[in-house]
Amino acid sequence: MTCPPTSWSFHAGRGLTGSSPLRTIQHFMSHTGFSFRQCSAIITGASSGLGTEFARQLAPHANVLLLAARRLDALEAVKAELLAQRPGLTVHCCACDLATTDGRAALLTAVDSLGLAPNLLINNAGKGDYGNFAEGDVERATGQIDLNVTALVTLSHAFIPKLRASAAEPAGILNVSSLAGNVPMPDLAVYAATKSFVTSFSEALRIELLGRHIVVTAVCPGPTPTNFGKNARRPGGVDTNRDGQDLLRIPTQQVVAQGLAALGKGQASVFPGGGVSLVAPLFRIMPRAIMRWAMERRYRKENA
Repeated sequence: MTCPPTSWSFHAGRGLTGSSPLRTIQHFMSHTGFSFRQCSAIITGASSGLGTEFARQLAPHANVLLLAARRLDALEAVKAELLAQRPGLTVHCCACDLATTDGRAALLTAVDSLGLAPNLLINNAGKGDYGNFAEGDVERATGQIDLNVTALVTLSHAFIPKLRASAAEPAGILNVSSLAGNVPMPDLAVYAATKSFVTSFSEALRIELLGRHIVVTAVCPGPTPTNFGKNARRPGGVDTNRDGQDLLRIPTQQVVAQGLAALGKGQASVFPGGGVSLVAPLFRIMPRAIMRWAMERRYRKENA
């Protein structure tokens, strides 16, 4: 499966097709981008959703892909699909729970034992939890922090010295954040807070790593049809309120294509989709008092 040939398609070395005044401004504000030609990439959360789609879209350009997630059977299925698409590609699978210290150590050990010299790290693994924080399971809450924040920070720190990087061929780190990181979200409080961290961390890390020729980009999608919602729902619980999300929802292919294109152009962050790209700046400049009022009003309506 490859990305459909639409106006937002990802093309190695060219990024997104088309142009606009906003993209022109971003081009002049961006740093040197990442080249996907013959890259060697590590992708976390690669057994489904965005992680699998990252692997699909990188497969035509990469030399080596290492896929990490908890379920080995799902990883092997993705591997088989990628090799059917491109038989000459080298694909490794590492079954590990990155929310744990042992799981993160297992991934690092796998990279070292395979003798890989990666130049791209995609921190995609993450999870959420729908429902009131006080009424939820504290282990489920802290598990989000362990995966969404601790794993991302730990792996970034561990792989920075391992990434092949030079002025001629910069390395890359792509962190999957969320539009939710711009909004305090009742009933999704911990998840939104972790994604706020991911975006801020990515922006700061990008500046720090300029001298090491490592490009850092945060991709911040809105609602996307993956297994996230099913996994975030508590046992016996209800789904999150999806009113108004139809205007923001885009397919996984588009999220991944725009995320890779942004990394290829050296952008600090990208909010994939027309609706999300318009809403995100509004969230950022909206006075917090108005934001709180809107969130409180929505929350009271949902729980009336």
